[in-house]
Amino acid sequence: MKLSIILSSNNAEKNWNALRFGNLALNNSDNVSIFLIGEGVEYLKFGNEKFDIQKQVDAFLESGKGEILACKTCMVLRHQKGDKTCPVSGMKDLYNLIKESDKVVTF
Repeated sequence: MKLSIILSSNNAEKNWNALRFGNLALNNSDNVSIFLIGEGVEYLKFGNEKFDIQKQVDAFLESGKGEILACKTCMVLRHQKGDKTCPVSGMKDLYNLIKESDKVVTF
């Protein structure tokens, strides 16, 4: 299954759960893409000891099977630069993810 997760929140618990879900899907041999939009581009800023988002992101990226994309406009509005955990992307990529996915989940 091709699964897309759209993350539009900077809430630590929601983002932690979204990444946990993405890792579970990868472990079940699904293809997973995560698109960060709006406040979602800040998903790593609010992680903490209880909701260790970075640990989930590391597992997701280390699998080599998942991809993370981030809305360039949303990043610019928040004065954020792209990197491997928040790579610059755009609306066309979001459109293609949705179009090509079997399932889309939002957090």
